[in-house]
Amino acid sequence: MDEAWGTVVTTVGCQPIPPNSFYPRSQHPKSHIFNPQYGRVLKEYQLIYISEGRGYFESRSCKRQEIEAGSLILLFPGEWHTYEPSKETGWFEYWVGFTGERIDSLLKNGFFSLESPVYRLGFSSALIGMYEDIISYASQERAGYQQMISSIVLYMLGMVYYKNRNAAFTDSATIDKINEARDIMKQEIEKKTSPENIAQRIGVSYSWFRKMFKQYVDVSPAQYQANLRFLRAKELLDTTGLNMTEIAYRLNFDSASQFTTFFKKKAGIPPMQYRKEGLRFKK
Repeated sequence: MDEAWGTVVTTVGCQPIPPNSFYPRSQHPKSHIFNPQYGRVLKEYQLIYISEGRGYFESRSCKRQEIEAGSLILLFPGEWHTYEPSKETGWFEYWVGFTGERIDSLLKNGFFSLESPVYRLGFSSALIGMYEDIISYASQERAGYQQMISSIVLYMLGMVYYKNRNAAFTDSATIDKINEARDIMKQEIEKKTSPENIAQRIGVSYSWFRKMFKQYVDVSPAQYQANLRFLRAKELLDTTGLNMTEIAYRLNFDSASQFTTFFKKKAGIPPMQYRKEGLRFKK
C-alpha cells in the first residue's frame, strides 16, 4: 500500500556534527555509513539540509563545491557522491531518504538535474519544521504515516523547485513586466490581442518579451494565451448554452470547425462531447 502511493520514505533523521569530530558519527544509520574519502552510491533519493556550519560536496555529475549553512543537497540513486563537514566548523544536518515512481517522473521530466544537486536556500525554519514533522510521524508509526510523510517530501521538493526557479529572476522590473502582460492576457481573453501588441503596450521589444516570458513562465506568450482561451472555452461549455459557432465567435476563432480542432487538440475530445459528458455528470 505504501508503494502504491507512489512515494515511500526510507530514512529520516538529524544530528549535529561538532567541530574536529569524526564523520560520519557512530549514530549515522549503518545502512548508509560511508567513508568520505571514497564516497558511496545509494539506491534511493535523499534531501540533505545543512542548517549550520559548512563543508563540501561532490558527485559524479557535479564538481566539488563548498557547502554553506542553508544549503540543500539532493542525492540521486545510482549516482556516486561524497560530502563532509569542515573540521573547523562541523555542521548540523537533516536528511530524508525516499524512493518511488513519482520522484522518478520528476527527474525524467527535467524538474531536477544530476548536474545541479545543490540548492542555496538560506536558513529556512519552514524546511526544518517539515523535517521535524517527518521525524515525529515516523517515530509514532501510526496508521497511514507513510502517506503523510511521503506527501511532506513532495511538498519539500515543490518548495525547493519554486525557490530555485524564482531565485533565477532577481530583476523585479522584469517580473513586473511579465505580470503586467499576464494581467492583460487574462482581462482580454475574448479579444484578439497579439503578443506583439502586448509587448508594445508594456513598453518592451517583442523579442525581449518572448524570451523573458518563456524563461519565467515555461511557455511562450502565444501558448499562454492559448491555454487561457482553452480554459475559457471549457467555462463557456460548462456554464452557458452557447452553441459552437457562438463560442468560436466569442473567442475569436475564424469558424466553429477551427474552434473544434483547437479544443480537441487540447482536451483530446471534441467540445460537444465535453459538454455532453459534463451534463451527464451533473445529472
